[in-house]
Amino acid sequence: MVKGNGEEHTLYVSSGGNSRKKKKQQLTTPRPACSWVYFSREFIKDYSASHPESSGLKAATKAASVVWKSMSLEDKAKYTTRARQVWDNYLSAAPASASKPRKQTKLVTRCSPGRLFNVLQRLTVEQKDAVKSMGFGSLLGLRCRTLRRSLCLWLLERFNATQCSLEICGNYIPLTPKDVEFVMGLAASGKDVVNSGPDDSIADLRHSYNATNRGISVRLLEERLAVPEAGEDFKRTFVLYSLGILLCPTARLDVSPSFLHFLKNMSVVHQFNWGKFLLDRLVREVSRFHQGKQRTVGGCLLFLQLLYYERISIEGTGALAPAVCPCLSLWGEDEITEREKQERELGGYGCGQVIFKERGPVVESFECRDQLDNLPAGNISNGIEHDPFLLHKANQADGERMNGEVTIQEDNMPIFLKGKDVVCGDIELIVESVRKPCRNKEYGCNEIVDYMKNSVHEETCLFAPCACPLPDCNVVGSSQQLSLHFSSKHWDSGRRFRYNSPLAVSLNMNEQFLVLQAEDDGALFLINKGIESIGSTVMITCIASSSSKRRFVYDLVLKRGSSTLRLNSLAECFPGRVEGFPPMDFLLVPFHFVNSSGQLNLNVCISNSRGTE
Repeated sequence: MVKGNGEEHTLYVSSGGNSRKKKKQQLTTPRPACSWVYFSREFIKDYSASHPESSGLKAATKAASVVWKSMSLEDKAKYTTRARQVWDNYLSAAPASASKPRKQTKLVTRCSPGRLFNVLQRLTVEQKDAVKSMGFGSLLGLRCRTLRRSLCLWLLERFNATQCSLEICGNYIPLTPKDVEFVMGLAASGKDVVNSGPDDSIADLRHSYNATNRGISVRLLEERLAVPEAGEDFKRTFVLYSLGILLCPTARLDVSPSFLHFLKNMSVVHQFNWGKFLLDRLVREVSRFHQGKQRTVGGCLLFLQLLYYERISIEGTGALAPAVCPCLSLWGEDEITEREKQERELGGYGCGQVIFKERGPVVESFECRDQLDNLPAGNISNGIEHDPFLLHKANQADGERMNGEVTIQEDNMPIFLKGKDVVCGDIELIVESVRKPCRNKEYGCNEIVDYMKNSVHEETCLFAPCACPLPDCNVVGSSQQLSLHFSSKHWDSGRRFRYNSPLAVSLNMNEQFLVLQAEDDGALFLINKGIESIGSTVMITCIASSSSKRRFVYDLVLKRGSSTLRLNSLAECFPGRVEGFPPMDFLLVPFHFVNSSGQLNLNVCISNSRGTE
């Protein structure tokens, strides 16, 4: 290695023998120095002149380090500006190199069905009954212990996070909460799961689980599940563990403490729409992975794997096997190994044919695969036996009594099993006229929707509940109701602003958020502040249903000395406060930007570009 005149000359010379390597000279321009280097060079020169008795370069460098750490940002600005100018010249003079697209060759995920499988084997009878009472009984039939990572990576490449669909075999397969119910056995209807709210309301729970900013330790949850008790603490711990290790894992090793918000009252856990929550979290995590924001893939990848096995047939269209719900209990290690062998023999994934494009609603789920083996042959028929629940609902909607049997040909028709009965996939013929109010009726929605289209409407309902962000307030309502509530009850707890007009705000050291309310339409916004290891995260969200068509653009500006930080982004709609690491764009503010009193002084400007609702 030879250095001279600011250039490095690297010589590769043949070592003799039969080697035919030729001499190769590689010239590289060294990267510019940082501001510390420019300062230290100048300081050491003066220090050596004024301290001839010094023992050499080591003492001078140490003295330079002490002085540099005590300097203010204004004093360092001279060297920072010089380093930035040199760096800009370096970038403009450097030849443009073709960027190589990053190709993910190895899947990294926290989704681990094997760990949950091991825990399930140790549960007592009382604990299993407690799991069933919460609506998670289908997980007890889990038989798959390992993910097929090559298949999961193949599916992620074909996952459209915008449309929430898979493109396989030339077909777009939309994913809905009903698919989650079909595969995982989790409810696809009920109240929305809202994992946000005042921190004070879960302070005791966070303390009991030793929750840190990183999350709740998975090992701690496993130790608690090993205790043979089946009370409320066991239920909460089991749901936390299932979400963090299988159903809704994130890129982190620990479980998100924000889950504690919807686990305060364990008596209502069975009323939640877990299918929608699982799917929403999967879409969010896959979207972040596609955008390159994280290398670890979150979300329930087991759902995607088993859905592929069920929806893609590699045995021909005539071999439609009974579709048991949930199919989670059908796929063990032996079945998956055999399926993967067949996939390889056909040339790889995607060589089959899409089946089960339309299915009837899942009426009742299986708890164990053994029930299928024990079905008496005499109870299986081509027709549909009367279901009292469905007939009662139909009578209410149509005002007339339905008698007789509806007979449907079984050729090429997937079937669903209910207990010991067989229900055909076109059960829509019975329930298509059943109509019911939207579950958000109490929040202002007056829609009366068809039974089969109910989940589609409720996923996009603009009256979905939002939570008041203030501590000690448990009010929940639509975004419009929440706006009126905040104006009348908490008018002195936020700041009012005008669209397109700058507003100066301050966040104290202990303040995690600030509520802003628009004077024009009363819309509520949150300035959210989080703490990370290298600084604070700041962003703005709009308190509204995630399906809202509102569009607001905001500008965040923070100045200190001659330095300026700025973020221009879209205000995401979120039904409450943002907990944990933000899932959207944010401004990272280094700690040295905070003034001596610990305040963050920001200039905020929100622009109204709202679409029609």
